[in-house]
Amino acid sequence: MNNILQQINKPNDVKQLDKSLLTELCADIRKFLLENVSQTGGHLASNLGVVELTVAMHRVFDPTGDRILFDVGHQSYVHKILTGRKDEFKTLRKFGGMSGFPKPNESECDPFIAGHASDAISLALGMARARSLQNADYNVVAVIGDGALTGGLAYEGLNSAGQSGEPMIVILNDNGMSITRNVGSISKSLAHQRSKPGYYHFKRVYRNVLKKLPGGNKLYMFNHKIKTAIKKALINCSFFEEMGFHYLGPVDGHDVGRLVDMLEHAKSVNEPVLLHVVTQKGKGYAPAEQNPDAYHGVSPFDLAEGISLSKKRSFSTVFGEALTELADKDNRICAITAAMKSGTGLDEFARKYPNRFFDEGIAEGHAVSMAAGMAKQGAIPVFAVYSTFLQRSYDMLLHDVGILSQHVIFAVDRAGIVGADGETHHGVFDVSYLRNVPGMRIYAPASFAEVRDMLAAAVNDKGPVAIRYPRGSEGAYREGGCEMSKVLRSGNDVTLVTYGTEINNVMATAELLEQKGISAEVIKLGVIKPIDITAISESVKKTGRVAVIEECIRAGAVGEAVIAALNEGGIVAKAMLINLGDEFIPHGSIGELLAACGLDSESIAEKVSEMMKGV
Repeated sequence: MNNILQQINKPNDVKQLDKSLLTELCADIRKFLLENVSQTGGHLASNLGVVELTVAMHRVFDPTGDRILFDVGHQSYVHKILTGRKDEFKTLRKFGGMSGFPKPNESECDPFIAGHASDAISLALGMARARSLQNADYNVVAVIGDGALTGGLAYEGLNSAGQSGEPMIVILNDNGMSITRNVGSISKSLAHQRSKPGYYHFKRVYRNVLKKLPGGNKLYMFNHKIKTAIKKALINCSFFEEMGFHYLGPVDGHDVGRLVDMLEHAKSVNEPVLLHVVTQKGKGYAPAEQNPDAYHGVSPFDLAEGISLSKKRSFSTVFGEALTELADKDNRICAITAAMKSGTGLDEFARKYPNRFFDEGIAEGHAVSMAAGMAKQGAIPVFAVYSTFLQRSYDMLLHDVGILSQHVIFAVDRAGIVGADGETHHGVFDVSYLRNVPGMRIYAPASFAEVRDMLAAAVNDKGPVAIRYPRGSEGAYREGGCEMSKVLRSGNDVTLVTYGTEINNVMATAELLEQKGISAEVIKLGVIKPIDITAISESVKKTGRVAVIEECIRAGAVGEAVIAALNEGGIVAKAMLINLGDEFIPHGSIGELLAACGLDSESIAEKVSEMMKGV
């Protein structure tokens, strides 16, 4: 670790440095980030881009008392380094270690949890209003990326914050990216926002001089009102000024000295301020500068060699291949994504069929409603979206898709436990909320072959359809088909029911139970709504015992529906639901988390063995 960074061990240590050392500190932090994230994996390019901005914020604000909110939270690593957590970076995103996102239970310097985009302005306004109600004295700062401005919630926050008059600062980190290149008219608008940097220096000096004169403050306010009126009459104001913000910028986001000056000025303005900062994602590491989307989230890699850009086969890539092949044969098929073209495997589809590919930015609710409109007019829209982000579209799922039973296909990626991103990203709620949509059919493929077969079936279905699949690659189960259910193993003592890739652990469980003298019948569901209760009933009549194993929360789980249907059918059986219960799941590797949650084969076998006792 370099000399300057060694002096930063607790919050507010940045304030003690000579200002001339801030640039050197930034260089040290970049080196530290590269050395550590290359070992642990994590969000790299976004953090390299905000080094100077974060150092400047910590120079001007007190993170222990002021409230600094990071929208999404991908870019919070530098904040963590500067608030006494640099020694914990070896545990970044590891089970029991430091989170990759802000977490209040990790540090008093993290005022709120983050993980989903576009909410920071609303959160900041809430904190500012609470401050005013309590007559407290602290600054509130929201750091939001230009990519998050493709999300509607950001505008709801801007609209309310601008008219509130609450002193607060919104820092717009403008790098032209979310994860991939930004889309839409807002991105184009930001490119045209320009102000002379010297203007703000003159304005600050002018105000300070007037305030020292008798009656100077009243004179300043009088002149300010006249200037504002003339400006509105003669000049097209920035979008943010029209929303009620005092707009500053754009400013070079890699000039730490200039950023400190601008933040000091923003801090002195007793009204909502928007500071427009232009940064480069991946700054300081050439491979990340040249390919920032590839370095957004990385696994451990060799710094000298860079990351491998080869595409590993995963459920996402197989889905993308299959959808493109289906689109070759049917020009009604369209693909929609919410700023996740590469992550959802749609690169080839977008290249081959640009007129049928729609990236709607971080606007999942809009994407679902748009898909409903497309379906109503005869298109076959396929919305590829991570499970955790589809949550934000629940009203549209019910109202715009469900009521008229529109044929929209939801390709629900990252279903189940996803690993190191933790609570905000696990796809463990979609089973519950999708099953609640009347008329929804839900496929749960367990292999690459089933993704292909079930997607083809979904295209030919009617009404709303979802096909949910996990992050990463397939396991030992490699069969195809799209049957409602399959009996994969016959048994007489207990019926094990599951779906998706959890079938791999359940088949291993059956082997472990056999070693204990317990004969397990295994049923894999290919469709989890509607459920083939007939196959399960026939098995349970024979075994008298059933365990439903699934990688989702308990409320609304398939297991609840299975037990209810068995009871309604008059089938009396000893039953057990093995799932994630009623808790949020922390970060860690998928294997560690499955074991911790009791969903690995050993844990399942132990629970089933306990159920068998005394019966």
